[in-house]
Parts: sequence; C-alpha cells; structure tokens
Amino acid sequence: MGVIVLTSLLIRIVLTATDTGGDPALTRFVQLFSYFTIQSNLLLLIAVTALALNPDRDGRLWRVIRLDALLGIVITGIVYSTILAGESDPQGAAWLADVGFHYVAPWAALLGWLIFGPRPRIDGRTLAWSALWPALWIGYTLAHGAATDWYPYPFSDVTALGYPTVLVNLGAVVVIATLLATVLRLCDTRLPGGSPAIGDRIPSS
Repeated sequence: MGVIVLTSLLIRIVLTATDTGGDPALTRFVQLFSYFTIQSNLLLLIAVTALALNPDRDGRLWRVIRLDALLGIVITGIVYSTILAGESDPQGAAWLADVGFHYVAPWAALLGWLIFGPRPRIDGRTLAWSALWPALWIGYTLAHGAATDWYPYPFSDVTALGYPTVLVNLGAVVVIATLLATVLRLCDTRLPGGSPAIGDRIPSS
C-alpha cells in the first residue's frame, strides 16, 4: 500500500512540476497539497510506513495519525466515487495516480485495517484529537479560497455556491466522518487483530 501511495504521489508531483501552463509553480504546489485527497494519502503513507517498520506500532500521536489516515482515505473514496468521478477525465500517468489515490488506497486501507489491525487503538482521546485535522482543513480551505478565489472541490466553491450551501456540503462530510468514526470505534473493540491493548500506558509517539 505504501508503494502504491508513494508512486501516486510522485506521479502527481512530477505532473505538477512539469505543468508549464497557467499558475506559477509555487501556486500549483500550494493547490496540490490543499486537496483533502493528497493530505489523506500523505497521512496514510506515514501510517502504513510506520506499520511496515513495526506491525505492533502504537503511541498517542500515531493513533491519531492512523485514525485520521483511515477516516480521510475512506471519505476520499466515498466522495470521489459518488460525487467527483464524473467531473474529471485524467489520462496517462494522471490516470494511474487517480486510480491509486481514489480507488486502490481507500479500500485497500480499510480492508487492511479490518484484517490486520492492529487493534485496539481507537479510544476516546484518539477520537477527539482526530477531529482537529479535518477542522483545520475546512478552516484553511475557506480562508484560502476567500484570499485566492480557488477552491479544491466544486462542492466547496463559495464563489459558485455561496457560504450557506458550502457549509451544508462540508457539514454533510463531517456527519459522514462522525458516523464512520463511530463504526470504526465499535469494530476496533470487537474485531480480532494485531497486538493487545496497552491501556493508558501509551508511549508519547
């Protein structure tokens, strides 16, 4: 999974760097890393690389990264397949990156977690801290869009839709994330897999 995500990221970075038309390179890269998809895949890359090095990986920070990666990447798959897929037609290398980001990574990550864990890793504090990144992304997206008139997704485009509609759209994503987090928490306590819990004695990282 790490190889697939890393390859997709490298393809997208090269395509962004070699796109000589339109915006300056710095603007293109800021926009690239403003996508929820890219951030989710980066978190997933960190989480799975840590697991590859140590399958029993644990720690307060790692738990949050792992949960955010899982939530973010599954939401990416759901939103892309149901809303965004029909609005893009990538070709060549861009198509390969698109498949890796939106089709392979989301469901491979979920399947890998269901089969291998490690569990249990989702406690109340982890759930609370995992809400920070999505909240920051929403705030950044709206602030960045207000300053530049660029929004990463059509459903977040305030210029085209207005704040009330965009806030409803983003709120719907938050609801999906909350429901998904609840399901993952229940599964985390009931499914077998991985190393046993270590209670409250969690290393700091």
